[in-house]
Amino acid sequence: MKISKDTVVTLSYQVADAQGKALEASTEPMAYLHGGYGNTFEKIEAALEGQEPGFATTVLLQPEDAFGARDESLVRTISKAEFPPGVKVGGTLRGRADDGHERIFTVLKIKGPQVVLDGNHPHAGKVLRFSLKVTDVRAASAEEITHGHAHGAHGHHH
Repeated sequence: MKISKDTVVTLSYQVADAQGKALEASTEPMAYLHGGYGNTFEKIEAALEGQEPGFATTVLLQPEDAFGARDESLVRTISKAEFPPGVKVGGTLRGRADDGHERIFTVLKIKGPQVVLDGNHPHAGKVLRFSLKVTDVRAASAEEITHGHAHGAHGHHH
Protein backbone atom coordinates (compact mmCIF):
# COMPACT_ATOMS: atom_id res chain seq x y z
CA MET A 1 0.00 0.00 0.00
CA LYS A 2 1.23 3.50 -0.82
CA ILE A 3 1.22 6.39 1.63
CA SER A 4 -1.70 8.70 0.90
CA LYS A 5 -4.36 10.68 2.78
CA ASP A 6 -6.02 8.60 5.51
CA THR A 7 -3.32 5.97 5.76
CA VAL A 8 -1.51 5.10 8.99
CA VAL A 9 2.24 5.22 8.48
CA THR A 10 4.56 3.37 10.85
CA LEU A 11 8.18 4.44 10.78
CA SER A 12 11.41 4.56 12.68
CA TYR A 13 13.36 7.80 12.85
CA GLN A 14 16.54 9.48 13.96
CA VAL A 15 16.96 13.21 14.46
CA ALA A 16 20.31 14.95 14.10
CA ASP A 17 21.35 18.57 13.96
CA ALA A 18 22.64 20.15 10.73
CA GLN A 19 26.18 18.91 11.50
CA GLY A 20 24.97 15.31 11.90
CA LYS A 21 25.16 15.15 15.72
CA ALA A 22 22.48 12.72 16.94
CA LEU A 23 19.77 14.40 19.04
CA GLU A 24 17.19 11.61 19.42
CA ALA A 25 16.05 8.35 17.89
CA SER A 26 12.95 6.21 18.10
CA THR A 27 13.32 3.20 20.35
CA GLU A 28 10.09 1.73 18.96
CA PRO A 29 8.34 2.43 15.67
CA MET A 30 5.99 5.41 15.65
CA ALA A 31 2.66 5.55 13.81
CA TYR A 32 0.87 8.63 12.56
CA LEU A 33 -2.24 9.40 10.52
CA HIS A 34 -1.11 10.81 7.17
CA GLY A 35 -2.95 13.52 5.29
CA GLY A 36 -2.76 16.94 6.90
CA TYR A 37 -3.89 16.07 10.42
CA GLY A 38 -0.90 17.80 12.02
CA ASN A 39 0.55 14.56 13.40
CA THR A 40 3.97 15.21 11.88
CA PHE A 41 5.71 18.06 10.09
CA GLU A 42 4.30 19.02 6.68
CA LYS A 43 7.64 18.55 4.89
CA ILE A 44 7.95 15.03 6.30
CA GLU A 45 4.45 14.20 5.03
CA ALA A 46 5.36 15.64 1.62
CA ALA A 47 8.55 13.53 1.46
CA LEU A 48 6.62 10.34 2.34
CA GLU A 49 3.57 10.91 0.09
CA GLY A 50 3.22 8.05 -2.41
CA GLN A 51 5.94 5.90 -0.84
CA GLU A 52 5.68 2.30 0.41
CA PRO A 53 7.09 0.18 3.28
CA GLY A 54 10.87 -0.07 3.04
CA PHE A 55 11.26 3.50 1.80
CA ALA A 56 14.00 5.43 3.58
CA THR A 57 14.89 9.10 3.26
CA THR A 58 16.48 12.00 5.06
CA VAL A 59 14.57 15.28 5.32
CA LEU A 60 16.32 18.52 6.29
CA LEU A 61 13.99 20.90 8.14
CA GLN A 62 14.65 24.58 8.80
CA PRO A 63 13.47 25.85 12.21
CA GLU A 64 10.28 27.33 10.71
CA ASP A 65 9.41 23.89 9.29
CA ALA A 66 9.99 22.10 12.59
CA PHE A 67 9.87 23.51 16.13
CA GLY A 68 10.09 27.19 15.17
CA ALA A 69 12.54 29.93 16.07
CA ARG A 70 13.65 30.39 19.65
CA ASP A 71 11.48 32.85 21.55
CA GLU A 72 13.58 34.52 24.24
CA SER A 73 10.41 35.78 25.94
CA LEU A 74 9.87 32.15 27.00
CA VAL A 75 13.06 32.22 29.09
CA ARG A 76 12.28 33.40 32.57
CA THR A 77 13.89 33.64 35.95
CA ILE A 78 11.96 32.74 39.09
CA SER A 79 12.84 32.78 42.74
CA LYS A 80 14.16 29.49 44.07
CA ALA A 81 11.51 29.84 46.82
CA GLU A 82 8.82 29.27 44.12
CA PHE A 83 10.68 26.28 42.75
CA PRO A 84 9.41 22.78 43.60
CA PRO A 85 11.83 20.63 45.58
CA GLY A 86 13.66 17.82 43.83
CA VAL A 87 13.77 19.28 40.30
CA LYS A 88 17.30 19.64 38.96
CA VAL A 89 18.96 21.33 35.96
CA GLY A 90 17.63 19.61 32.85
CA GLY A 91 14.37 18.72 34.58
CA THR A 92 11.00 19.94 33.35
CA LEU A 93 8.04 21.72 34.89
CA ARG A 94 4.56 22.55 33.60
CA GLY A 95 3.62 26.18 33.65
CA ARG A 96 1.73 28.88 31.77
CA ALA A 97 3.31 31.22 29.25
CA ASP A 98 2.32 34.89 29.09
CA ASP A 99 -0.32 33.98 26.47
CA GLY A 100 -2.03 31.71 29.03
CA HIS A 101 -1.23 28.47 27.21
CA GLU A 102 0.24 25.61 29.18
CA ARG A 103 3.87 24.95 28.32
CA ILE A 104 6.67 22.67 29.44
CA PHE A 105 9.61 24.60 30.89
CA THR A 106 13.12 23.11 31.10
CA VAL A 107 15.35 24.10 34.01
CA LEU A 108 18.41 25.74 32.39
CA LYS A 109 20.30 26.67 35.53
CA ILE A 110 20.00 27.25 39.24
CA LYS A 111 22.09 30.24 40.30
CA GLY A 112 21.96 31.17 43.97
CA PRO A 113 18.38 32.21 44.82
CA GLN A 114 17.31 32.24 41.13
CA VAL A 115 16.14 29.49 38.76
CA VAL A 116 16.26 30.05 34.98
CA LEU A 117 13.52 28.25 33.00
CA ASP A 118 13.13 27.89 29.21
CA GLY A 119 9.70 27.33 27.64
CA ASN A 120 11.10 26.76 24.13
CA HIS A 121 11.11 23.24 22.70
CA PRO A 122 14.67 21.86 23.12
CA HIS A 123 15.03 21.76 19.29
CA ALA A 124 13.60 25.26 18.65
CA GLY A 125 15.84 27.37 16.44
CA LYS A 126 17.72 24.35 15.08
CA VAL A 127 18.05 23.00 11.58
CA LEU A 128 17.12 19.32 11.95
CA ARG A 129 17.93 16.28 9.84
CA PHE A 130 15.25 13.55 10.13
CA SER A 131 16.30 10.10 8.88
CA LEU A 132 13.12 8.10 8.29
CA LYS A 133 12.36 4.48 7.39
CA VAL A 134 8.80 3.43 6.61
CA THR A 135 8.05 0.03 8.14
CA ASP A 136 4.30 -0.25 7.48
CA VAL A 137 1.40 1.48 5.72
CA ARG A 138 -2.25 0.58 6.25
CA ALA A 139 -5.66 2.12 5.66
CA ALA A 140 -6.86 4.16 8.62
CA SER A 141 -10.02 3.11 10.42
CA ALA A 142 -13.06 5.39 10.40
CA GLU A 143 -12.47 6.03 14.11
CA GLU A 144 -8.86 7.09 13.51
CA ILE A 145 -9.98 9.49 10.77
CA THR A 146 -12.69 10.93 13.04
CA HIS A 147 -10.22 11.33 15.92
CA GLY A 148 -7.48 12.70 13.64
CA HIS A 149 -4.72 10.36 14.83
CA ALA A 150 -3.50 6.76 14.63
CA HIS A 151 -4.59 4.24 17.26
CA GLY A 152 -2.98 0.97 18.21
CA ALA A 153 0.40 -0.40 19.15
CA HIS A 154 2.52 2.54 17.99
CA GLY A 155 -0.11 5.28 17.78
CA HIS A 156 -2.34 7.04 20.32
CA HIS A 157 -3.99 5.13 23.16
CA HIS A 158 -7.25 6.28 24.73
